[in-house]
Amino acid sequence: RSSDPERQLSFRFRLRMLRVPGRRVLNVCSAQVVTGTQLILPSVKSKLNGIVVKHNGTHITTTADAAGADDSILKWALLLIPVTTLGLGTWQVQRRKWKVQLIEELKEKTRSDPLPLPLDQLELKELEYRRVRVRGRFDHSQELYIMPRSRVDPDKEKQEAGRLMSSTETGANVVTAFNCSDLGVRILVNRGFVPRTRIRPETRSKGQITEEVELIGVVRLTETRKQFMPENDVKKNCWHYRDLESMAQIVGTEPILIDADLDSTVPGGPIGGQTRVTLRNEHLQYIITWYGLCAATSYMWFQKFVRKIAI
Repeated sequence: RSSDPERQLSFRFRLRMLRVPGRRVLNVCSAQVVTGTQLILPSVKSKLNGIVVKHNGTHITTTADAAGADDSILKWALLLIPVTTLGLGTWQVQRRKWKVQLIEELKEKTRSDPLPLPLDQLELKELEYRRVRVRGRFDHSQELYIMPRSRVDPDKEKQEAGRLMSSTETGANVVTAFNCSDLGVRILVNRGFVPRTRIRPETRSKGQITEEVELIGVVRLTETRKQFMPENDVKKNCWHYRDLESMAQIVGTEPILIDADLDSTVPGGPIGGQTRVTLRNEHLQYIITWYGLCAATSYMWFQKFVRKIAI
């Protein structure tokens, strides 16, 4: 050996292991070792301070202490992934409970006793889906058509629940100006659904009532256009979403809209009761996504750091 610490200290060694029943056999192996790191051979883990391994003509430098520290940091850092996704999945469970409860509360509003229609816009914003009562006459000189729409029929929807194909007929919701004799204003009333073959007023003249009527309806607010939804075509009188300001300007009414209830339906006229309580509720798919990621990353972490299986 050389006493100079800067010079390489080289030696060759050979390990042999006889074939012994019930034990591993270590093949003959050799390495050239120089000062600097540790030696880790296949099936042999031997800590030699300050040694560099040259195996089959290739230098392999290992620093077990530093590698162990880095591995520990990586281990706990990666554990944050399943922990975080578990928290997000649990949060979405709570969000879904809240959303389902909110939808039920709104549905209950549509079944409550009707109130007199308020004209204050701020008050109306707090009354969406609330039942109100008005009295007056329809002005059929101008109708607006929200389309395409399918008929809201809860009984039929229950019967077809789970089916791959539905027999739902498409058409339009007919919105008509309504002169409120008790309030002295004109508002918009969604009279209800008509099939495509009866969108034109002359095809349902029997249902164009002119006498004064009392209506009970559900307050609806204006909508914003959703992504990928077409723009309203004012010239063709084709409305894809409720833009109350624009609709009110065209027919000369207040930007107030109510959906007439089912009892307002008259023979030959639109079918009332076309209110859908719709709130975005995609929490179930978020729950599946987050919990799925949690399960997958937990399994990978267990395989990598507990069972020590290379991934």
